[in-house]
Amino acid sequence: MNKTINQWLDEYGESHQNKTNKLIHWVCVPLITFSLLGLLSLITFKVPISTLPFTLANLLIIISILFYIRLSASITIGMLLFSTFCLNLINKLENYYIGSELLNYYIAIFILAWIGQFIGHKIEGKKPSFFKDIQFLLIGPAWLLSFVYKKMNISL
Repeated sequence: MNKTINQWLDEYGESHQNKTNKLIHWVCVPLITFSLLGLLSLITFKVPISTLPFTLANLLIIISILFYIRLSASITIGMLLFSTFCLNLINKLENYYIGSELLNYYIAIFILAWIGQFIGHKIEGKKPSFFKDIQFLLIGPAWLLSFVYKKMNISL
C-alpha cells in the first residue's frame, strides 16, 4: 500500500511529540540536508548530454523529487526550493573555500547535527523513524515544511 503524505507525516510525528526534540529537529534536519548535499556536491561526474558538471547532490535531489511528487505537489515545490537554496549556498561556499576545507565543514556539520538528532530522540524516548523505514529520511524535511505550510495556509 502506498501511503499518502498525511499518513507519512502522521507516522513521523508519532516519534516527534516532545517540544525539545521538535526544536532540535528544526535545527538539525535542515543542517543534515544541507551538509549531505554539500558532501555529495563534492563528487562530480560528466553526463554525456550536458556540458555542465553533474554531482551526486543533483542525483539525490532528482530521486527525492520523484519521491515527493507522488505524495504532494506543494511539498515537491517546497523541497525543490529548499534544495535550490542549499545548492546556491554550497556554490557560494565553493568560491571561498577549497574542497578539503568544505569536506571537513560538511562532515563536522553532518556529525554534529546527527548527534543532536539522537539527543533529541533520547529526550523523546523513541527511536528515530528511519530505523523503521529508511524513507523517513525524506519525510523529516517534509514534516518541517508541513508546519510552515500550515502557518501560511498552504494545503498539502
